[in-house]
Formats: sequence, structure tokens, C-alpha cells
Amino acid sequence: MKNLKIATAQFEHKSGDKAYNLSVIKNLTQKASQQGADVIAFHECSITGYTFAMHLSEQQMLELAEIIPDGPGIRELTAYAREFNIVILAGLFEKDEAGDLYKAQVCVDKNGLVAKHRKLHPFINPHLNPGTSFTVFDLLGWKCGILICYDNNIIENVRATRLLGADIIFMPHVTMCTPSTRPGAGFVDPELWKNKEKNREQLRAEFDGLKGRAWLMKWLPARAYDNAIYAVFSNPIGMDDDQLKNGCSMVVDPYGDVIAECTSLDNEIVIAEVSADKLSLAGGYRYIKARKPELYGDIIGKPHQSEQKVVWLKEK
Repeated sequence: MKNLKIATAQFEHKSGDKAYNLSVIKNLTQKASQQGADVIAFHECSITGYTFAMHLSEQQMLELAEIIPDGPGIRELTAYAREFNIVILAGLFEKDEAGDLYKAQVCVDKNGLVAKHRKLHPFINPHLNPGTSFTVFDLLGWKCGILICYDNNIIENVRATRLLGADIIFMPHVTMCTPSTRPGAGFVDPELWKNKEKNREQLRAEFDGLKGRAWLMKWLPARAYDNAIYAVFSNPIGMDDDQLKNGCSMVVDPYGDVIAECTSLDNEIVIAEVSADKLSLAGGYRYIKARKPELYGDIIGKPHQSEQKVVWLKEK
């Protein structure tokens, strides 16, 4: 496999404003192409916006969502991929011909749709249906997968995608800076964002602390290390509806090391070069070969004793 240059992006999207969001995607895609990137990855629902969807009715969701691959958003992405000779991953709400709704992340190249993943664990709107399969596909000589936000918090999803052959997993998110039972979690005051230059140091401290990056670093490097994969994490910066998000889009290598990361308070891209040698040198490569699924296959397939108590995802 040849080395790939992969860009990951952060930007402040506008809720429901697909034309604006696509214009930013185009601009950042052009920059990534000019800097030699082969692929650029954007965050969850980067085309449509995300958190505002919790307030939408089923009819409003249907008006916002697009049919894939024939919707206007996919056509626009394909045009950018063709113009700038680059592969693009971006997210939106999807509807099918029957009117069922999903959360999707797409991968397009100059010829159109390469792959689509439907989020396995959607919860931002009660009318969304969960995806029912993992997504692994060929891309520029590499095996790649996609898991959207909460999909990555369920460790079996990452391992399953790896076992299906993925060496790179794209992980689009809208996450961090929200309340949780974990220590240190909580919102970041949106007032700080209104004068972000004046409040730069305070914002950076909030974004990098336990509300944001410090929490992310407790688990994201482990997903990459344990599975000997490249994890391409993408997350928005700025206001998402009434919530402030901290960006920190990054690429983590199979050793669990961050090899590129967005660190500004602005729309930004960073590029990492990924190489095949780390895939077999990292510890996760040996751990996967040492697996004994005959010992725990039946256990993993059984519901956890507390599973029925976990209802907050449906209520959120």
C-alpha cells in the first residue's frame, strides 16, 4: 500500500444551512488538495448541522434529509472531488425511498459515491433509524471503515470493523463539551465564543481540559492502539445550535500517537501521512493475532445484565 496523505478538518457549521456548510467544505477541500492531501474527512452532519435536529419534527427531518446518492449534497461533493482531485468524507441526514430516516457519512471521489455508513447508534432525533451493518471499503489501495460518533464508544464496533479488514477508520463526531456522569464534564459557556480572540486562553483551557480533549484522550488512542489502525477523528469547532464545540480534529496512528491535530479556534485542516509499516509493527497487530474467540465468542454475543437499564440514549 502506498502512503496516503489524509486531511482532517474542523469548522463551525450553520444549523440547516446546507449551502453555507458546503461552501466551507469546498474551501477547506481546495486547501487540502493544494497541500497534497489524497483524502479529506469532515465531521458528523457537516453538511446539514447536527444538534438543532433534536427540535425537528419528522416532516422537518424529511425536508432536511437527502436521498443518497442522488441528492444535491452528494452531487456537490462529487463536483468538489472532481475539481480538486481528492476523496471527500462528509455527513448528513439521509432518507430512503420509503421515507425512513438515517444519519449517514459518505465517501465520494470524482466518480461519485464510494461508500456510505449509517450510524449504528443514532439518538439526536427520535425519528432516526439505526444502521444495521458495518462499513468497510477499498480506497486508494487501503481498506477503510467508517464509524460515526457514538459508534466508536462501543468498543465491539471498532474491533468488528478492524476484523473486517479496515486499516483506517474514519471517525466523524459532534462531541465533547456536554454534561455527563464522568468527572469534569460540562458545557463551555457560549459567551466566551462571542469574543474568542479576547477569551482565547480561557477557551483553550476549557477545550483542552476534561470537558474536551482530556476526556477524548482517555479512549481514542486506545481504539487505535488496541486495533492497530489509523483513527481519523473529525469534530466541529464553535457553535452547534446552542452548544459550543472544541474541534481537536486529529489523526492517531496505530501506536496511539497523535500525528496531526487541529489546535486553532478557527476553521482548519491538518494533514497526516499514513504508512503501512506501522500497521504490523504496532502492538495491536500482535494482539489481534493472539485472540482466542472460542473462549469468549458466546459471552460477547450475550446482552449485558444491565443492558435494559440503559435507556437514556432513547430519551435524550
